[in-house]
Amino acid sequence: MASNDLSQKILIVGAGCFGISTAYHLLKRGYSSITVLDRSATLPAPDAASTDINRMVRSSYSDPFYSKLCHEAIESWRDQSEWPDVYRESGVLMGGAGYDPYTEAAYRTDLAMGARVRDLPDRAAIQAVLPPGVRTGLFRGYISRDGGWVDAAKATTTMTSKVIRMGGQVHAGKSVCSLVRNGGKTHGIECADGTVFLADLVIIATGSWTASNFPDLRLEEKCVAAGQSVVTIQLTAEESERYHGCPCMVNYKTGFYIFPPNKDNILKMGKHCGGHVNPVHISEGHRTISVPRTASSHGDDGLRIPKSMLQEIRALLAMTFPELAHRAFASTRLCWYTDTPDEDWIIGFYPGDEGLVIATGGSGHAYKFLPVIGRLTADLISGTLEPPLRKKFAVDRAFVPHEKTRSPSVMEVLDVSVLCSADDLVANRAFLASRPSRL
Repeated sequence: MASNDLSQKILIVGAGCFGISTAYHLLKRGYSSITVLDRSATLPAPDAASTDINRMVRSSYSDPFYSKLCHEAIESWRDQSEWPDVYRESGVLMGGAGYDPYTEAAYRTDLAMGARVRDLPDRAAIQAVLPPGVRTGLFRGYISRDGGWVDAAKATTTMTSKVIRMGGQVHAGKSVCSLVRNGGKTHGIECADGTVFLADLVIIATGSWTASNFPDLRLEEKCVAAGQSVVTIQLTAEESERYHGCPCMVNYKTGFYIFPPNKDNILKMGKHCGGHVNPVHISEGHRTISVPRTASSHGDDGLRIPKSMLQEIRALLAMTFPELAHRAFASTRLCWYTDTPDEDWIIGFYPGDEGLVIATGGSGHAYKFLPVIGRLTADLISGTLEPPLRKKFAVDRAFVPHEKTRSPSVMEVLDVSVLCSADDLVANRAFLASRPSRL
């Protein structure tokens, strides 16, 4: 039940994007008893989606709500006093290999919002927004200068420090094993080490671990853990200097996205698609729940991606930056999203339980909103969240299909027998030689 009682004890499970931003915004409003727990002994959690060298910041959405909210987030990211050395406004090139319905709608939304966009109708126009000496095979798209990327791990650390300075309690290494409930209402949580934390309100913000950590809530069809394949290339200092001025690039027709190199000369890329699920059987009701398979649970083996994805990413890199197509990959990672059926977030009270809020379901597009996303949960708790947004993000809403970024894609079951090995990452000149020139 929503309440503006600033003295109520609020317990947040999960110190990632949703959780730590919610803590910040509650403290900012004067709530005086905010405690954040996280399973990881090291914060930010090394295997969380919130922890990475970069995350894209794009205002290009088909849904005006997200576009407007992103512009608010960008204004915050630009404030160096609040986010020192975190945000890089490189611009974002949308499309590149032809438009899809989502990108066309995003372009119209950007124009309506007054974003600094420019149509790139052909290869020459795209080439003109790239640094001299960087060749591309892309041929159609548009660029938005309102956006770029953030150092995700650094930004999460920065916000965690803000929460602690404001009086919030943050406890690492606290793996939650169950909710403490009485009469159908949640009153706290019990940790694996036997510690019990009682609260007036519990907020679950555990990302892709939500459904598997709390199987009694039956969220496996609403919060699906899906692994997305990511790879990196280690550039030389000279190469990094050449590619440094590139915008972020994302194409929803092919699924390929790529960042400019970071300060360590690392070039990160991946394929935004349906992803891979890791179904695990649970005894209750003969159900299966997708559970993240990461370096924390499986060591280096948890970082490997399917060979087929490695090959697809290399082929898409060849179209984007052919000069780099043969290069060895330095690392791989399955980045685990919390996907909802409609790609809208879940921010709402759990049905029938006025002591429990669910705040998750990022669906691969929440991190850019870190400075502002917790405001929505704070509005929900204080009773000021607008009715259309309560409906949009409700736990028990009807998940109505709409134009999604990954609508053509389907999720696949992760087959650990066909994951890539170190030998698959090596330089591949044979691949380059086999590709017909498109330039």
